[in-house]
Amino acid sequence: MKSKLAVIVLVFSSMGWGLTWLPLKYLTEIGMDSLHLILIAFASGAVVFSPWLFRQYASWKSSIGLMLMIALAGGIANASFQTAIAHGDVIRVMILFYMLPVWSVIGGRIFLKEKVSVVRIIAVGLSLAGAAIILDVLNTSWQGISWIDALAIVSGMGLAATNILFRYTPNIPAMSKVAAVFVGCAVLIAVSLSLTEETQSLPGTQPIVLAALYGVVWLGLITYGTQWAVTQMEAGRSSIIIVMELVVAVVSSALILGSDLGTNEILGGLMVLSAAIIEGARYEDSEQQLS
Repeated sequence: MKSKLAVIVLVFSSMGWGLTWLPLKYLTEIGMDSLHLILIAFASGAVVFSPWLFRQYASWKSSIGLMLMIALAGGIANASFQTAIAHGDVIRVMILFYMLPVWSVIGGRIFLKEKVSVVRIIAVGLSLAGAAIILDVLNTSWQGISWIDALAIVSGMGLAATNILFRYTPNIPAMSKVAAVFVGCAVLIAVSLSLTEETQSLPGTQPIVLAALYGVVWLGLITYGTQWAVTQMEAGRSSIIIVMELVVAVVSSALILGSDLGTNEILGGLMVLSAAIIEGARYEDSEQQLS
């Protein structure tokens, strides 16, 4: 029963991540500056979830360094992703973000001493080739790659690092780690705002309230739901289910925005999607061998 519940929670959480572009685009369209939006959303979440940090302090006080790393990695992942989605093309950002197999292989090898099998090399090759096709690197210079593309790639790297750190710290309560991610993102965006000379003024009360609700309710639920669910099932199954984020984002964007998918996006996206599924299947096989 618990396993079935975890699957349901992860499916809905993944759908929620795939649809995060909707509130972001809406709030920016009604006048909310993207940096203000992200700051309000994550600062609100940090305020709501921080009590768990203090309540569970005894569980992580000996791992303060790791908690700081979680805050930094999670902050970079979320700040980069939210900013890229707010300013960029949803489909392009999501596909570049999903180069996760590359960063997971590198990070898993360095920090978790995981073996790099032939299957993992194939997954990495597919992911890199897919990204290269999307960016059209054969026909454009590196100057043609926008800062939004760079943020999308960095956000995937940050998420891979966050996932590795979450797996590396099973004794730290999930709520403390989620709170650390929200705090880290709020701090990074606050620093970014302080270094930005020109930002829009805050709009009326309604957009501010909506941004806060987006952070506490939407992001809070899907962040905790994802982290709780992945600890209740096999890594392979969770990896494949999480790919729904990409599918939901691409389909919803195409239907709602009428986005036209070019040949590069379709081919590159299929390659990145295949890499994520291969990576998930690899985990499934390894778990069956261990059982």
